[in-house]
Amino acid sequence: MSAAVHAYLRAAAGPGAVRSGPFLIRFDAHDDARPFNYAVPDDGASPTPEDVAALVAAFRERSRVPRLEYVPQTSPEVEAALLAAGFVPEGRYPLLVCPPAEVVDVPVPPDVRVRLVSDDPGLWAVARVMNEAFGAPEATEHDVARLRNVLDGGGLVAAASVPAPAASGQTDGGQVSGGEQVVGGGQLGRPHEGVAEVAGIAVAQAYRRRGIAGAVTALLTREGAGAGVGTPFLTPADDAAARVYARTGYRRVGEALHISLP
Repeated sequence: MSAAVHAYLRAAAGPGAVRSGPFLIRFDAHDDARPFNYAVPDDGASPTPEDVAALVAAFRERSRVPRLEYVPQTSPEVEAALLAAGFVPEGRYPLLVCPPAEVVDVPVPPDVRVRLVSDDPGLWAVARVMNEAFGAPEATEHDVARLRNVLDGGGLVAAASVPAPAASGQTDGGQVSGGEQVVGGGQLGRPHEGVAEVAGIAVAQAYRRRGIAGAVTALLTREGAGAGVGTPFLTPADDAAARVYARTGYRRVGEALHISLP
């Protein structure tokens, strides 16, 4: 399982990935946010100090924070090499999986509708609610293009919506056609050999604790089977998020490490 997730992480770096010794690096030329700029080591990598120095230089040349996101079980010698170079763990996160056939639907209030979206208004609304929930700047065309890229690669984007308030106009999460206001969203990444990551699960502040995050996760997991994803995985940021995913059927199979150079 760890090797399959690791292969997915390298594939997710995309055709523009940069090779630096035993590392494959994903850079986002338009966004310096850490989740979009990271390296993944080769399985079984044993990097030298020179390899790590070259990795750091590749990030510095692009004004990015040197960092990695990977499954340490696949490359047990990498962490020591990074720590020796001054890297500091950002966090160790549980690696959770749930076969689509085992997903548990989460009840939501009757006015909440959870569905897949692919049209531009829907993608814009999901991008807005994601950026707001994660404290990112206001959504731009680049954020929407990132979601389109997920769809173009066979992935999925989901939205949770409620009836729009009587007063029209942009509100928390934005609006889509049909008089609905998007208050949550998420994505299932581009599949690679049956594996894909459930990510970006977001809910507008005023609509949290209503089961929306779990419902979005369950929908993406279940519908992933039709997209060829037999092994969806995710890495919750904290215990509260982990409990949400556990209620939808996700269980721990390993650990992911995020580590960076201050």
